[in-house]
Amino acid sequence: MKIVVDLNRCQGYAQCVFLAPGVFELHGEEALMYTPQPPGEQRERVLRAAVACPVQAILVEGRDAGPASGEEGRSGVR
Repeated sequence: MKIVVDLNRCQGYAQCVFLAPGVFELHGEEALMYTPQPPGEQRERVLRAAVACPVQAILVEGRDAGPASGEEGRSGVR
């Protein structure tokens, strides 16, 4: 599974942070950080977070696939 967040569209409502806190993190009032390739056990939480986003800024690719090994990291804007 791979996550891409359109940070231009994101308005910082932080619904994703509440639903998948191990994957999404809000720094300050508007700086969203996220793990682009979350662990497989976060799959359901990530899907719920994507659906709950009021501006539909979260794209989940490969919904049935697990994360590729060694490709975990953090993305976002400060």
